[in-house]
Amino acid sequence: MSSFAVRALTVLWPAFFTAGVMDMLVFAMIDPSDLHWIGGEALPLSRQATYTLAFLAFWVLIGSASAVTLWLASPRSSTGE
Repeated sequence: MSSFAVRALTVLWPAFFTAGVMDMLVFAMIDPSDLHWIGGEALPLSRQATYTLAFLAFWVLIGSASAVTLWLASPRSSTGE
């Protein structure tokens, strides 16, 4: 497996797991049918669509944060010294 694939899986798998946990925690406290836009209009989505979109949003956000952390923690090839 290439080093890029290993780094990608190092970021994406924990982010996937954490997004699932976040989805469970958020929707244990919030009913998707109670969600409204800022103007007061109800979201025109089914419960399943709301769960799916929230999971994907959590996965992208957590994965992005993890990728930046991995990038910042990786050793540099040239230090500029």
